[in-house]
Amino acid sequence: MELISQSDKERLEAQLAELIQFRPVVAGRIAEARLQGDLKENADYHAAREDQGMNEAKIRDLEAKLQRVQVAGEVDVPSDMVFLGATVKLKDVGNGREEMFRLVGHVSDDGGDDSVIEVTATSPMGTALMKARINETVRVDLPRGERRFLIVAILG
Repeated sequence: MELISQSDKERLEAQLAELIQFRPVVAGRIAEARLQGDLKENADYHAAREDQGMNEAKIRDLEAKLQRVQVAGEVDVPSDMVFLGATVKLKDVGNGREEMFRLVGHVSDDGGDDSVIEVTATSPMGTALMKARINETVRVDLPRGERRFLIVAILG
């Protein structure tokens, strides 16, 4: 079971709906290409069939993902505790620089807000942040070494 935020679930459902709505478009392209004649050397037909296969694979993937996820907001979490969906302001103990992070179940494809860095709950940063509290210092083991962050605020 994978935990995701409500907005992540809604985004996945919207992607699924969009892919399902694309089915008739691809079917129409295949039908048009069939009317052109010989299917062995019909590039439009083969391209449409390939698009159909990729679309159906994405649909199956999203349906499977939605079946194994749980929305994290369904449990009561103290307001001073970092949990999935929370945006936190962290201060790097080493250099004093402050940054904003959002703990997500799945990083958004559009890159999200440039002022907030999205981290998944299973990443080293996400694991360190999960269930941490305001004014607590967390240790994050990164590929370039260990870093420590003070949790300054939880913004939502």
